[in-house]
Amino acid sequence: MRFCNWFAGVLWGWPMMILIFSCGLIFSIRTGFFQITHLGYILNNTLGKVFRKETNRGEGVMTPWQAVSTALAGTVGNGNIAGVATAIAMGGPGAIFWMWIVAFFGMMTKMVEVSLAVEYREKDSQGNYYGGPMYYIEKGLGPKWKPLAKFFAAMMVLGALGTAVWVQPHTMGMAMREAFNIPPIWTATVAVLLTALVIIGGFKRIGVFCEKLMPFMCLFYIIASLVIIIANITALPNALVLIFKDAFSPTPAIGGFAGSAILLTMKRGMSRGMFSNEAGMGSAPMVHATAITDHPIRQGLFGAFEVFIDTIVICTMTALVILVAAPNIWHSGLNGVELTFSAFQQFYGKWGTGIVAIGVLLAAFSTMVGYYIEYETSVVYLFGQKAVRFFRWIYLIPPFIAVSLSVEFVWTIVDISTGIEGLPNMLALLLLSGKFVQLFNDYKKGHM
Repeated sequence: MRFCNWFAGVLWGWPMMILIFSCGLIFSIRTGFFQITHLGYILNNTLGKVFRKETNRGEGVMTPWQAVSTALAGTVGNGNIAGVATAIAMGGPGAIFWMWIVAFFGMMTKMVEVSLAVEYREKDSQGNYYGGPMYYIEKGLGPKWKPLAKFFAAMMVLGALGTAVWVQPHTMGMAMREAFNIPPIWTATVAVLLTALVIIGGFKRIGVFCEKLMPFMCLFYIIASLVIIIANITALPNALVLIFKDAFSPTPAIGGFAGSAILLTMKRGMSRGMFSNEAGMGSAPMVHATAITDHPIRQGLFGAFEVFIDTIVICTMTALVILVAAPNIWHSGLNGVELTFSAFQQFYGKWGTGIVAIGVLLAAFSTMVGYYIEYETSVVYLFGQKAVRFFRWIYLIPPFIAVSLSVEFVWTIVDISTGIEGLPNMLALLLLSGKFVQLFNDYKKGHM
């Protein structure tokens, strides 16, 4: 545990934070801060398409909405519910500000990596589309970069096992035990069986499943959170002041909170934010690479939308509920999903535990299913299509181990896997910035 904490601290030191800022800032500047100046355009051409029911043009397997729903299934997980609470409990309220900063720049980072994933994707003999960092590293940067592509793919396999089927069933098991006294191993067993039933059907079945589940899950949690925030609306201004104030000054020790230096606050906010929306990690682009689209940038818009919904909307809901529910909740000493439970219980009473437990259950299960595409894409790149049958079963083993481990250890492993994946991907994005700008300008001429 001591070594893991040290390694996670090294990964999430100044070099990583500078890289995250630099990547998002460069693409924001080169596109004229597109995520702000054209936010309406992004929303109209992503969420708006669902209501207009437009026909999708181009090649691919999933519809654009199925792809973003599946990518959201991999990102809108317990990082939004338990991860936000962990960031506040260990870094103070100011961590939320840095989570927003990661999301602001992450909208452009995600748009870039999704666009490149579609541009360099490949189609196999069975009609499956595979794309992502390993493909745009090798094809975009050249064969001499293939070792880096293989390294990313290997880390992605480990990262999928750590993110999707490690932390998610762990948090799910804790939630169901707290709410309904169900042993975590039972919860993990049912989740594994249901996940197996979905992923055996291939990418198309995963897309259809996530397309049905994600809108319901997001609306359920957002509405439940908004009710609490509106009911405590007088506490909202103080909560926002606390977030901005603590982001730039050390958070003093109070109650069960041990205090936090500015650097620790930044680390907790940025690592939890990056884990939640995965901008720069290179995972979600593998899902978007399967989408039916006629231009890489068109699907890139869905990448920006994904970060907006995940962090700016859903993570903020969790943070504000924790900060307005009661004055002493965030510094009570509680951590992870237990802190979120306590906040919801302040308003809903015993029903609050059930609401969070259902939200955690749906979020964790959707992540276990949605993240499988990233896992299989990496396996195919490294070992070929025939290896999928074997590695599919490996994907279903970690939940049975994770449910018996401590919260701190589980999230430390997540920090490590997230950081290792992000380094080679963000390096590739910077080196391929010229290609993205070329695609971006081409799209603006023909579609805007």
